Amino acid sequence: MDILYLLIPIAIIFVACALWAFFWSVNSGQYDDLESPAHSILFDDDEELIPDDAKQAARDAKVKHDSQQDG
Repeated sequence: MDILYLLIPIAIIFVACALWAFFWSVNSGQYDDLESPAHSILFDDDEELIPDDAKQAARDAKVKHDSQQDG
């Protein structure tokens, strides 16, 4: 029974720290935008890493594909 005198204050301190951490994270903007990081992976940001000859080959293939669909 004496252990409760130790465990209850420790539990109250732990809950208080958890609540403080939660409210700090909300106030600092950690939960403001949850969608953008998930969608940012879908955007191409490596355009400068693609070699010029590969870009040209991709454009030529697209033009050829488009002309075959039109005709």
